[in-house]
Amino acid sequence: MSSELIEGYGTVTIVSVSDDHPRPESPSRWGDWGDMDPAAKDIGLERWIIELTANGQTHVVGDLSAHSVWYGPTTGSRAINIGISLVEEFRGRRMGGVAQRLLAELLHDRGIVRVEASTDVENIAEQRALERAGFAYEGTLRLAQGRRDGLHDLQVWAHVRPPVSDPS
Repeated sequence: MSSELIEGYGTVTIVSVSDDHPRPESPSRWGDWGDMDPAAKDIGLERWIIELTANGQTHVVGDLSAHSVWYGPTTGSRAINIGISLVEEFRGRRMGGVAQRLLAELLHDRGIVRVEASTDVENIAEQRALERAGFAYEGTLRLAQGRRDGLHDLQVWAHVRPPVSDPS
């Protein structure tokens, strides 16, 4: 469990949950997937809920997911791709950027060097959140994501923490 206080809003916490844990309602134009490919069930998602605690009350304000991406057969070739969804009334309050940074740091602490996030090229709010979270824009993947309304270009962002060298 990782937390951070956002002045004026409360404490944002990410809490690990099982894959079958209910997701908060957070519809958006970016999440209208359409029919799912049955092979996607084997993607191996890890999930977290995002909680906001303020004035003694705790609200579930969104969720995060993560799955492995392999760029080769070695441990060092493994990256983690993360995704986020926020309940509409809590968007635009810096919670998404904080939650994504907390998750990137948690994954780095587990030994993951490269944490990636991708977002639709038109999703300016998410691009700003990723930048605030310490991710760097790396490029555009053309026609990389299929949703109900067709194929979309994605921006790729990365948060990296190189391994610490052994000084001996």
